[in-house]
Amino acid sequence: MDVMPKWADALLIPLISIAIAFLISAGVIVAIGEDPMAALNTMVTGALGSSYGWGYTLYYTTNFIFTGLAVSVAFHARMFNIGGEGQAMLGGVGVALVCLFIPFPHWSVALPVALIGGALFGAAWAAIPAYLQAKRGSHIVITTIMFNFIAGSLLVYLLVEVLKPPGAMDPATAKFAASTHLPTFQDMFSFGEKPAFRGAPANVTFFFALVSCFAVWLLIWRTRLGYAIRAYGHSEPAALYAGISPTRIIMIAMLISGGLSGMMAINTVMGEAERLVLNSVEGAGFIGIAVALMGRSHPLGVLLAALLFGFLYQGGAELSLWTNVPRELIVVIQALVILFTGALDNMVRMPLEKLFLLFRRKQPEPATTSPKPAE
Repeated sequence: MDVMPKWADALLIPLISIAIAFLISAGVIVAIGEDPMAALNTMVTGALGSSYGWGYTLYYTTNFIFTGLAVSVAFHARMFNIGGEGQAMLGGVGVALVCLFIPFPHWSVALPVALIGGALFGAAWAAIPAYLQAKRGSHIVITTIMFNFIAGSLLVYLLVEVLKPPGAMDPATAKFAASTHLPTFQDMFSFGEKPAFRGAPANVTFFFALVSCFAVWLLIWRTRLGYAIRAYGHSEPAALYAGISPTRIIMIAMLISGGLSGMMAINTVMGEAERLVLNSVEGAGFIGIAVALMGRSHPLGVLLAALLFGFLYQGGAELSLWTNVPRELIVVIQALVILFTGALDNMVRMPLEKLFLLFRRKQPEPATTSPKPAE
């Protein structure tokens, strides 16, 4: 029997971990001579106080939803996919090729094709480490880390030698055709004279990220394949006894994981930059690991954790712009959140388990009535 209720494991532990991380961060801000309450107010106002701030917050959130879901699917199969960064880079190549070389009449036609292109390229890049794990026993952590660097080098080569327009200086592709440009939140939600989300890069991809959360939930908890993935993740010998093929599960889980990472490129490549640039991923592949850890590999938890990190990214940019607090402090806060929700999870979990166990012992036993003797 579980000591703690599910709500405590899913919500209470992450909230306490985040509170500890923010308290330590406040101490760091005080140590550098700044006011932590003023810093928090600047972050909240900059990230959530206007439609412009929300536009950037949701833009970053969209990236982290895709990469967080990618890591979560692999987690359920007991694999630690650290290759989301490289898979998203190659997904960007797939999106760029689709947008550059297919003449689309409208973005609504281009978007599903680009989603497929990004997912296929991301999945293809994840398939190689998956095969090495399934057939050769190579550890997925090592191979996916290595493939991030290979993907970065390959992207540089493609942008400098293959996809760069003649005469251009910067390593980037040409601008995509206007018919492929995705509608932004400013286009969709501006009514009246004063536009909302002015200049913010949030776009229609955010809603596809929400659909992906629901799709992953359906896959993992409402399908036979999802049951097989979770069964393999809980116990490989039991899965083998039940007739579940480890090779099949490893390959399928990593292909889905890589495909989700590759789909992130829709937001950054097709939606924001409208071309493929070197830094299109912006570190979202690594942040996705923290998002999956904090979200307990559940799509709803991933959504909430992605929103938190989106707030940290946008709030950190505003903090470094309007105060003397350096931008690097946000990296410290992110590291502390990752530390307490991941590596030091038991530091919060164990005292809470003891507290819940003590509470249960103090509860009075339900009254029982002895049966009457037969006359």
